Amino acid sequence: MIGFRNVSKDRDRSRVRRLAGAGMVVPLAVSALLAGGAGTSAASPGTGPTAVVSMGDSYISGEAGRWKGNSLTNSGSRNGTDRGWVSGSTYDPARVYGTTAGGCHRSDSAEVRSAGAIADVAVNLACSGAVSDNVFRASNGGVSYRGEAPQADQLAAVAASHDVKVIALSIGGNDLGFADIITDCALDFVLWNSYCYDDQQAGVDQKIDAVMGKVGKSVDEIRAVMRAAGYTDSSYRIVLQSYPSPIPRGAENRYTQSDWSRLNSGGCPFWNRDSDWARDSLVPQIANRIKGVAAAKGVQFLDLRDMMQGREVCAKASKQVTSTVPASAKTSEWARWIDNNETQGLIQESMHPNYFGQLAAGRCLALVVAQPASSGFGCKNTAGADQTGMFLTPAS
Repeated sequence: MIGFRNVSKDRDRSRVRRLAGAGMVVPLAVSALLAGGAGTSAASPGTGPTAVVSMGDSYISGEAGRWKGNSLTNSGSRNGTDRGWVSGSTYDPARVYGTTAGGCHRSDSAEVRSAGAIADVAVNLACSGAVSDNVFRASNGGVSYRGEAPQADQLAAVAASHDVKVIALSIGGNDLGFADIITDCALDFVLWNSYCYDDQQAGVDQKIDAVMGKVGKSVDEIRAVMRAAGYTDSSYRIVLQSYPSPIPRGAENRYTQSDWSRLNSGGCPFWNRDSDWARDSLVPQIANRIKGVAAAKGVQFLDLRDMMQGREVCAKASKQVTSTVPASAKTSEWARWIDNNETQGLIQESMHPNYFGQLAAGRCLALVVAQPASSGFGCKNTAGADQTGMFLTPAS
């Protein structure tokens, strides 16, 4: 059973609050993981293997890539959803996350690795739980994270040994405190029988100007590293992306809010009013502000606010995986539910694009990179299709 319907409120509170302790985003390296083999010789811009690089937080690092949909079955392969299953009751998350299992969670299906033939090499520097300070250079206020150097300093090494063509950046969610927002909204559903949207909106409004300043500084730090490595601004592109919503609007939720089904069956313990606020106010607010940063800094904008429309956790248009409903990008949910008791994997995977969602995000990245670097686009899915059905629309 997901959640905690039959346990005490004290245990409820401590379990839900672990969402924040795990660095989850609704959101959320001295040694870099180089997919496709890293060159060891120095390269100047325009020489060496071409590279696409991802930087930032868990929405681009590959968090939740272990899961192909959500299933209530807790044993074995969880009806085929658990890519970390070995055999019997043995699970190995490293099959998906490699050496970053339990940490940065850079999955084998992360956006930069699912985008296809953008470049010779895919380099994932993003890390689950990272904030903007973890992107900045150490010499300009950057902070190491999970034992790794700030991401901009790692980028310098990549820029020296590869011909970097694309840098995809997702940052700002953890600075805004997405984990706390999710935690408080879940608590208000499970324990307090109250809404969270009003207090949370006030908190976001108070923080967002400063956070967007840091998002802009993240872009500046990347520019500075690349210029120092000999790149001109026009020799590569930065794609700054927004966040998709992992939960649907209240009217699009297949579970009623009047009982415990959203908690115990769906893994989406949020009131309709709070769900509507998150989907139609919070996510668009953040996307529009990130779009403004992209315009001010002269980088490409990729709007993912609608990427998982109809594919969210508990969405009516999607289904959980069962013994008779197999995991499929065409029917399954594209985001990880809240498995608050951690009967399946880690709590930090909750509310992130899962394997299917990451394939979709990768397709979005490939589509936008095929467009002029000065353009901005939204990316949406086609109902009933897999990631190949993703398409671009002019950024709203």
